[in-house]
Amino acid sequence: MICNMDVLSDILDALQLRGTLYFQTAFSPPWSVAVPQHERAARFHLVAQGRCYVVVGGTRTVHLNAGDLILIPNGVEHVLCDTPTTIPAALETVLEQSGFTGEGVLAYGGAPARDTDTKLICGHFNFADYADHPLLRALPDHLLVTGELRAKASWLDELMRLITRQMFTKPLGVTASVIRLSEALFIETIQACADQDDTLRSILEALSDPRIGRAVGLMHRRPDAPWTLGTIARDVGMSRSRFADQFHTKIGCSPMSYLTDLRLQKAMTLLADTGEPVQSVATQVGYQSPAAFSRAFANRYGRAPRDVRRAAN
Repeated sequence: MICNMDVLSDILDALQLRGTLYFQTAFSPPWSVAVPQHERAARFHLVAQGRCYVVVGGTRTVHLNAGDLILIPNGVEHVLCDTPTTIPAALETVLEQSGFTGEGVLAYGGAPARDTDTKLICGHFNFADYADHPLLRALPDHLLVTGELRAKASWLDELMRLITRQMFTKPLGVTASVIRLSEALFIETIQACADQDDTLRSILEALSDPRIGRAVGLMHRRPDAPWTLGTIARDVGMSRSRFADQFHTKIGCSPMSYLTDLRLQKAMTLLADTGEPVQSVATQVGYQSPAAFSRAFANRYGRAPRDVRRAAN
């Protein structure tokens, strides 16, 4: 499915998707690593050599071959292993025993390192603590990219090849380049795997809709505009009632509810990151009344805007 990339990028920018950690592994059998749950996180594991299993949430077992990738977008706990019967060690224990410091290769397992080790490229993304969006809620516990799917999604395949080359050749600036590539990888994987989950497919279809997707894009690009249901509907060429009905059906909430959530999330970012005055932040996200903004913000986050700004200083 081809979704509007600008809209997807706007959404992920608002949610503050950021790559934070990338590393290689060399696992020799027997090996099994339990990765704990992590709220507001997404992780991927790309098999550069060998094969492995991933047990997601203690219930689903996925077999990965060389060239396959699994994306675990909502922080669910999972186990990486050579066989599902190998008893897992906690990730913290593995890091301690291997002496891994966050750089180089995480080597672990029962046998000395050898050419047949399972080599993975692992990545970790974070979302903002307050991030919330219908797209995030639509993501399943995992998405799987196989060789067959890579053959159909040429841009995704090329991204995976580039990341692999960057990680194993280690040129200067590899961390920065892999971060940029992997953020694009996240978007491409979601699109390529849309048919693996009905809810995800539905939300991506909505974002690719020429009218509903345009409406979402307008709100993201100009959250400070004096939008009303009528002005947005007019700008996308629909009647108020038809626009409101289709938006709710396809996105899962009303247009004005979506706009309010977007504005308040942007306000949280501005307050936490810039230290701008509350009145200035209120104006930037479309509130003419600071008092109305403060009430809406407190209702949404349980904290006053001035408290967030004060804590950021």
